[in-house]
Amino acid sequence: MPELSQESERGRPAPFGVAEVTGPSMVPTLYHGDRLLVHYGARIKPGDVIVLRHPFQQDLLVVKRVAQRRENGWWVLGDNAYAGGDSTDYGVVPDELVLGRVRFRYRPRRPGLRSPWALLGWVLSAARPVLSGRSGRAASRRLRAR
Repeated sequence: MPELSQESERGRPAPFGVAEVTGPSMVPTLYHGDRLLVHYGARIKPGDVIVLRHPFQQDLLVVKRVAQRRENGWWVLGDNAYAGGDSTDYGVVPDELVLGRVRFRYRPRRPGLRSPWALLGWVLSAARPVLSGRSGRAASRRLRAR
């Protein structure tokens, strides 16, 4: 995922930024190539999709869903249980590594999409808000099962 810019022209953190999804860890909610609108500094709660710095590689940004609050931070999980790369691998994520909450996703048009019906389908599904809790319950069940 490319680096997000948090600086505005005045040197204060910008309230919103854009990121691009790479990899399958959030399928079916987010897919490789999706663009995200990130709300920096937003309050987060279990079920929210967030952008965070990887605990062991802080130049790497990660998109995950918050499963629960723990003593030293947040337990985060991907919506795709088979992709890995979440708190089951690196543990609790400290608050200072959480950058913001994902508010909206946009799917770019695929090359070769020409028929009117295909274009209409893309228009109706390309931009959507990213809602809290879509897979939060499933993630919580997975967490309890481990």
